[in-house]
Amino acid sequence: MVLVQNKWDNTKSNFDSGLEQLVYRSNLLGSDRSVANWGGGNTSTKSIETDFKGSEIEVMWVKGSGSDLATMGAKNFTGLKMDDIRPLMEKDDMTDEEMVDYLTHCMINVKHPRSSIETLLHAFLPFKHVDHTHPDAIISIACADNGQEIAKEIYGDRFVWVPYIRPGFKLSKMIAEGVQNNPNAELVIMEKHGLVTWGETSEETYNQTISVIQKAEDYIEAKAEEKTLFGGNTYEVLSEEEREEIYAKVLPIIRGQVSKNKKMIVTYDDSQEILNFVNSRDAKELSKVGAACPDHLVHTKRVPLFVDWDPSSKDIDHLVDKIKDGITGFVEEYIDYFERNKSEGDQMVESGPRVILIPGLGMINTGKDSASANVSKSLYHRAVSVMRGSTILGNFISLDEAESFAIEYWPLELYKLSLSPPEAEFSRRIAFVTGGAGGIGSATCIRLVQDGAHVVVADINLEGAQELANEINERFGENRAVAVKMDVTKEEDVSAAIRGSILTYGGLDVIVNNAGLASSSPFEETTIDKWNLNINVLVTGYFLVAREAFKLMKDQEIGGNMVFVGSKNSIYAGKNAAAYSTAKAAEVHLARTIAADGGQYGIRVNSVLPDAVIRGSKIWDSEWKEERASSYGIGADELEEHYRKRTILNVNILPQDIAESIAFLASSKSAKTTGCMVTVDGGVAAAFTR
Repeated sequence: MVLVQNKWDNTKSNFDSGLEQLVYRSNLLGSDRSVANWGGGNTSTKSIETDFKGSEIEVMWVKGSGSDLATMGAKNFTGLKMDDIRPLMEKDDMTDEEMVDYLTHCMINVKHPRSSIETLLHAFLPFKHVDHTHPDAIISIACADNGQEIAKEIYGDRFVWVPYIRPGFKLSKMIAEGVQNNPNAELVIMEKHGLVTWGETSEETYNQTISVIQKAEDYIEAKAEEKTLFGGNTYEVLSEEEREEIYAKVLPIIRGQVSKNKKMIVTYDDSQEILNFVNSRDAKELSKVGAACPDHLVHTKRVPLFVDWDPSSKDIDHLVDKIKDGITGFVEEYIDYFERNKSEGDQMVESGPRVILIPGLGMINTGKDSASANVSKSLYHRAVSVMRGSTILGNFISLDEAESFAIEYWPLELYKLSLSPPEAEFSRRIAFVTGGAGGIGSATCIRLVQDGAHVVVADINLEGAQELANEINERFGENRAVAVKMDVTKEEDVSAAIRGSILTYGGLDVIVNNAGLASSSPFEETTIDKWNLNINVLVTGYFLVAREAFKLMKDQEIGGNMVFVGSKNSIYAGKNAAAYSTAKAAEVHLARTIAADGGQYGIRVNSVLPDAVIRGSKIWDSEWKEERASSYGIGADELEEHYRKRTILNVNILPQDIAESIAFLASSKSAKTTGCMVTVDGGVAAAFTR
């Protein structure tokens, strides 16, 4: 068990303003997820600022809604005029709408973000600095049925216990009045929710927050020595190899089942902490109790799906049946839950589980993207930690159904989600691009990611693939791309690469068969090795990738798209290019046969036929350029101009042009098109398809 540490560093905490020091304190708190959940908690400081008239005013800087303590900067805080807020203490109540509207008028700058849901909690307390966090150890007390008694043992009369109500005006007043009525108060424990601490300096406040948490941890760990955690183990852990083998088989099935309405990215976690929980005697019942913290609900739902499977049986077919039945039942129950609790105007979110627990295997998480799946993973780690602490102290309790729904569908909570960028054409989709490090491949990867996709960059040149994946992740966000080494001519490489995609994202939606090479020679000088090389890469390689992807797409049961990158030579008999032209012709006919077979499964297959894409191409950096120039009786440096002049449109073809056509064929805009060939060659009359 890793315990909370005090990370304050005076050499890094000398700042010119209170706001800068607040940023430092907030980032420190957020850097430890056992102190502050992802996106949860809020911090504040009160300072004297100069307004636009040159007058000095008291301003409270508070975390803006939707930001994360770990990564937020000064721009993520909102400044509010305290003289405008203090009169609210005299009010008996305010609706959420009234509160939000009023606080908007208190802002010193309309460009600041909307302030935190719990702004008044900070404003009503008469302290310069306030922290509100969700530490595992404190929530373990707050979610224990005997939590108030435990708090007395740890903190004596130095705490205020506030019964659970949803955040807002009333809760803020209850906390302020509780602190006012207890002159010894040093902290507030919010039942089923979290912790509030304060101080006169930023450092004092941080130290107090950490000290309070450490006292709770020490108490819990001392009690843990007397307990068998989660009732002890019922199941033994499967080996890492066995787990990975099973995940590779079940993740696509899970992805398909949870993607019936909207596609989801699916990840897994088989860390020791999670395995200890899912293999325990009490895991099934504990998982049904409810969320460990209100902030978890929009990311984890009220409860996970627990798949009651005996891993010692090694019966994967039985597991698949249980997964399908379990997800079906979960969706039905969630719809009923929504119908029982909905208010006018509520719109149901995805009804499938965000967290799935399987004995022997671990935890599976779903989300609209990899980041969202990882948030649900991170938060359920916090839930397991809280359940551990609460059951060491007593019994774990949670919000009831109505309380949970009131948070999950609370407009102020849903507002945070609305701050995310809007979804695009390829959001929630996973693309696998062969030859991904090359000119057309890299342009395609970037084009698909720009429109929301996650992408697997597959290439025999692993270094180039990794370089591109790193660039994409730096530009578009963590884990949007992953690189895999793959020789398309090797069946084991192809299987391993597809398997790696499954283990990273849960499945695939788009295959771009783009791995390439080219050779040129007079027909009578074409060697068997050169012939076989073209056929192996451009026909057999495309077959192997498409076959593995086809099987995967069938298992997912949510359709899919394949785009083959052919060539002008797919339909035009190029001079001195018998091997290449034959392979390219076979390639596009293979695409058409797969289209014929795939229609019943919603799998579309189309081809793009480019010509003379020289810039950025690895192929044209090889002997092929010299060979083609020689066949036309010109120099290699004249080739690009030669190709431009022979097109009807008098244009050069760029990798981005091909990527745009690939994106179109893989998108919903071509949803009723399959078995099609699209030429992107500037217009070469001899290569017209009809």
